[in-house]
Amino acid sequence: MAHERDDLHSKPEGLPVCLPSSAKDESGSISIFALFMVFIMLMVGGIGADLMRHEMERTRIQAIADRAVLAAADLDQTLSPEQVARDYFAKSGMPSFVSSVTVDEGLNYRRVRLDATSTMKTQFMDYLGQESLTVPALAEAEEKVAKVEISMVLDISGSMRHNSKMDRLHDAAGEFIDTVLVPENQDLISISVIPYTAQVNAGPEIFDELNINQLHTYSHCVDFEITDFDETALSLTEPYEHMQHFDTGYSWNGSRSIDSISNPGCPKRSFEEIAAFSQNATWLKNRINQFRPRANTAIHLGMKWGVAMLDPSFQSITTELTGIDAAFQSRPASYTDVETLKTIILMTDGENVTTYRINPAVYANYNHRRHWSIYPLNWYLNNYVRSRDRDLWKDVRYTPSQADSMLQSICDAAKAKHIVIWSIGFEVGDHGANVMRNCASSPSHFFRVEGVEITDAFNAIARQINQLRLTL
Repeated sequence: MAHERDDLHSKPEGLPVCLPSSAKDESGSISIFALFMVFIMLMVGGIGADLMRHEMERTRIQAIADRAVLAAADLDQTLSPEQVARDYFAKSGMPSFVSSVTVDEGLNYRRVRLDATSTMKTQFMDYLGQESLTVPALAEAEEKVAKVEISMVLDISGSMRHNSKMDRLHDAAGEFIDTVLVPENQDLISISVIPYTAQVNAGPEIFDELNINQLHTYSHCVDFEITDFDETALSLTEPYEHMQHFDTGYSWNGSRSIDSISNPGCPKRSFEEIAAFSQNATWLKNRINQFRPRANTAIHLGMKWGVAMLDPSFQSITTELTGIDAAFQSRPASYTDVETLKTIILMTDGENVTTYRINPAVYANYNHRRHWSIYPLNWYLNNYVRSRDRDLWKDVRYTPSQADSMLQSICDAAKAKHIVIWSIGFEVGDHGANVMRNCASSPSHFFRVEGVEITDAFNAIARQINQLRLTL
């Protein structure tokens, strides 16, 4: 019987087996989901590819737009700015891309704005209903010759006689002046030239406006105190010292004429005086071309004057100077005048050296001053004074390190007033290069040059002053 019961409970052959629901076969639905995910990934990748193509096309059109407005805004080109801008796109095979060109120009500026648009067909996004994408480009450029006040502080020390350096300075400064003082800049850009050696000759007109006890009539140089280099301005009330007029040299040609003194510490000839606020290119170049090498190097004194002539306090002196163009009578402008750029070009071929002054005890009266205007100091001491006493006749005014420190002080004071400083080290050593680099507004504002490269430096600075700048 037991065997029969087992037969009764056994599965008849040919009948299906009923399995639990959890064991159902879902392989078909998984395949559909996988296909759907693959499709989604392909579409996402395709959208990315369309967007990448869009960005590449936008970059290409933007680059053409940037070049087009830069060329169109150039004040030197005489064609229609709109014509120039559209021509860039035409030559690139995209004449229809330009939507509009807007030109705004005046006496001293030109501003060009260009809108460009293209349409790019999509390759994947069209499956989502986006058949094309708009590719825009917008560019604006401006060339603006704002009011500019320039101080050219130029080294005319004795070392400039070597390697034709003075001749190269003449050429480089002349090219700079011709590049900056062009007709379209009339009444906008003024140049002051400050030649320096061991001193700077301010000239009688500027000299007379300061509070100085005049000691002689041979030359018009001012001795400053160390603290004066912390300030950009000259004081109209502070008593300044009149620089002694003498030559530190060791040789003498025997003449008793005042003009026999070949290299006085203070340059005395009229063309060696400061030239203030001029836009007369011919006059400035003729003046610079007369510069001849002489005496030692005191870069800090040249820089002090270059900065002072950009300080608004100098304006009261400007009004008293003869020969200043009416357009420049109110210069220097205020530091807050956003329309005016103040900049200095400081050039040297060496570095600061020890500078001397005669002991005041032997520079105390007219006869003393007359004597030292004839006889070079060291020549006289070597011939007429015992060696052990020679140091009693002269004093050190500035050591090289003191002069470097004063130079850095006046450079820092100028930069604090947002005066742009360009410096040129012309065949200088490493120390001189470091001093000039530290004075400049930034390392990129410093040029270390050899030979004819000085012209390239001046030209680069001129281009920066007349620079084009993208505003968008």
